[in-house]
Amino acid sequence: MRYSVQIEETGEVYACTEQQSLLWGLAQLGRKGIPLGCRGGGCGVCKVAITQGDYQTGPMSAAHVTPEERQSGVVLACRCYPRGDLSLRVLGKMQRTVCAPGGGDAAKASEQHQPAVQ
Repeated sequence: MRYSVQIEETGEVYACTEQQSLLWGLAQLGRKGIPLGCRGGGCGVCKVAITQGDYQTGPMSAAHVTPEERQSGVVLACRCYPRGDLSLRVLGKMQRTVCAPGGGDAAKASEQHQPAVQ
């Protein structure tokens, strides 16, 4: 079954099946800088907050997502699978890549052109 996942910050919607993690779906947007190295719930870079909809999660490091955060819908996108249409907010380090104007390229360009702080 395919579900719609909406990124609240950008309004973008992508499709994701029950077998695909939310991170896999984000990667299908074709953005540079989506973190795909770990994909096992251990690094914490792909943290999102589910604001609406049903989902199921796999094991996640408690060092990156506390039990309190899990109760409030905070999960790691690499370990979260939709069980219906849902909406999410991107948190932490991945926010710069996913939520930047121009799909992350603008954030990367501005990083490269920042004057050195002396």
